[in-house]
Amino acid sequence: MMKVCKFGGSSLSDAERIGAVCDIVASDSDRRIVVVSAPGKRHKTDRKITDMLIQCAELTLAGESAGAPLKAILERFATMQKNLNLPAEALDEVELDLKTRLAGDTSHKARYLDALKAAGEDNCARLVTKVLNQRGLDARYLNPKDAGLLLSDEYGNAQLLPESYDNLAVLREAKGITVFPGFFGYTRDGGIVTFPRGGSDITGSILAAAVKADVYENFTDVDSVCAIDPDLAPEVQPIPHLTYREMRELSYAGFGVLHDEAIIPAVQAGIPICIKNTQSPDAPGTMITLSREDVTGHPVGIAYTVGFMSILICKYLMNREIGFGRKVLQIIEEEGLPFEHMPSGIDTISVIVRESDVDSATERKIVERLKDELGVADCIIERGLALIMVAGEGMVHRVGTAAIATRALADVGVNIEMLDQGASEISIMFGVKGSDAKKAVRSLYKAFFGDVAS
Repeated sequence: MMKVCKFGGSSLSDAERIGAVCDIVASDSDRRIVVVSAPGKRHKTDRKITDMLIQCAELTLAGESAGAPLKAILERFATMQKNLNLPAEALDEVELDLKTRLAGDTSHKARYLDALKAAGEDNCARLVTKVLNQRGLDARYLNPKDAGLLLSDEYGNAQLLPESYDNLAVLREAKGITVFPGFFGYTRDGGIVTFPRGGSDITGSILAAAVKADVYENFTDVDSVCAIDPDLAPEVQPIPHLTYREMRELSYAGFGVLHDEAIIPAVQAGIPICIKNTQSPDAPGTMITLSREDVTGHPVGIAYTVGFMSILICKYLMNREIGFGRKVLQIIEEEGLPFEHMPSGIDTISVIVRESDVDSATERKIVERLKDELGVADCIIERGLALIMVAGEGMVHRVGTAAIATRALADVGVNIEMLDQGASEISIMFGVKGSDAKKAVRSLYKAFFGDVAS
């Protein structure tokens, strides 16, 4: 059996947790490829290494000194180096690497930023390798460039290039333990480029697919996936088994235990994913597979995420106008925006996008173009939306799921700004005001799963 395992930032935030990760790797000889994130928060008020690296890059690009965040990063690594009993040279390597990146070419800002962002995972992988070697294990650090992990040159939002799978497949025959930094790869011309934040999950899934692993273990800080965010319902029950489709829907809508894009390589290769807890490695976790036998008409999970906005476009007889939807999306595309959803009526279309992608100038330009070029009668912008997803494979066979959900929202005075049910019918998405999201999710949970603790 061969396992690819990935450890998140919370599992690598200090020396003690890195030691626990190495214990987990050492306990199972099938764990032959280890993907690591950058060190995360040690406590709620702490900062992630990646956030500090971004600050370093932004200060440098602004012509200011990055001395303060750089010092804080080095202090974090120094504490880990000392408490892990690693030689001083380990810290020297980190310092040299960070200073080299900081002194890099700043003419391409996005490329410079990605080079800095990737330093957390890269140096953490080197550190973990040293600890495994210190324990007498045959482990080697492998840089994504040397492995042939090639990505598109979409900085901060890279996509895998297909030839990467053939390049990475040889790792199945590699001896010992391969430690691989997550989150980044290289363009064909040798530039460092990153996936979206949380992209170490994607790296792990790609590697699992490439080497045809028997299972991809994704270690995080929870025992399993739960029906809703445990902070909203402390007594919520774990979900032992999910399908790929269910997990992708819920991950997209806010389940932070796995990046939604990480599911795609596993789906394509048929690799089971197991969500496990670094602090309880023997717990069964949640298994994610193509199908499951225990499908009922009940939803399996409810997720939400904030930070969306709606562009409501109104025009009489748009349904008679051939190509209208395409023209709307062309304007959105030309303004550099990806769209998330596009529910429509006879005389209206709503385009849902992420607020962070649309500044006030872009918003004004889009509205002007829609009115000038398409003759739109009205264009209404609504910011501050949250999307709530109710998902479950069995929902397609259950009558009245939408009625239960809408009643639950009405019971707590939540207005539905948008409702969309996918063609697969395994999920229903609601758009509500961001300020209403938590009480809406609690009410939905009570309606589908029973009383929730206040």
